[in-house]
Amino acid sequence: MEMQKILIIEENQEEIEFLKVVLEEYEVTAVSTAGEGLSRAETGEYSLIFLEDDFASMEDFSLLKELQGRMMPYHTPVILLMDGADVRRGERGLALGAADFITRPLYPLIVKARTRTYVSLYQYRKNEKSAMADSLTGVASRQKFGLNRGLKWQEAVRLEVPVSVCIFDIDKFRTYNERYGYPAGDKVLISVAQTISSCLKRGTDLFARYEKDRFAAVVLGGAGSSVSEYQEKICRAVEKLHIPHWDSVSRWVTVSIGGVTVIPKPDDSFDAYFEIAENMLKEAKRSGGNQVMWMDGK
Repeated sequence: MEMQKILIIEENQEEIEFLKVVLEEYEVTAVSTAGEGLSRAETGEYSLIFLEDDFASMEDFSLLKELQGRMMPYHTPVILLMDGADVRRGERGLALGAADFITRPLYPLIVKARTRTYVSLYQYRKNEKSAMADSLTGVASRQKFGLNRGLKWQEAVRLEVPVSVCIFDIDKFRTYNERYGYPAGDKVLISVAQTISSCLKRGTDLFARYEKDRFAAVVLGGAGSSVSEYQEKICRAVEKLHIPHWDSVSRWVTVSIGGVTVIPKPDDSFDAYFEIAENMLKEAKRSGGNQVMWMDGK
């Protein structure tokens, strides 16, 4: 198992040495200036940061605020090290985003316990985030799609607005892999996923890799005619990538899209409309591919 990394931003050398001994099971890096601390923290390689209170609270906690901003993509927890005489400053630090604070004198058992708790929590969140993204393409995983599609559907029911279910399939992808090899096929999956994702980037859109060369999306809002027209643009965007494919009518890698738009009622089933989208996709493939087949359920 990879050793977890901890960053200490602290001027007191004695306290640094003490923490290094207590945290011997971790890879510990210590810096003594705010600038070094910020530079290290923004790499995102640390599971936990200890921040000395004098640094944290200087100029109204400016360093803590800056750390929170630079570490936003990583959600790294910060524990403040502070004197026990002024707990209110610790409370102020919590309000500004610190995960916790430990008051001096520092006791090894407390330091170890808090460290294990927050390192474990960080790793759990990191693993959970990884599980929500497809490891090859970087778009949402099938697991995330499964967890969120029902929420989108129920939101459409509550708001009484249209919702569209879309399925995308790369045309003749099996023969592409046979001719060009699986590494080339992986590159195609990445390119296609990123192209579709760049088109479906609203906060109300859910797009995911569903299986192998198939992707799925739930689009909240928009009439069926406008959504299907937009899917046509996605077809053209993929074709314009100009990825050569010997077994394609257009000579390039293309996708087929099937979908359905409906204003769902409380007793309507998402799975039933997903099946309709699958049938629309089959029709698009049977008709030669590189096209959209759509049902407007209204």
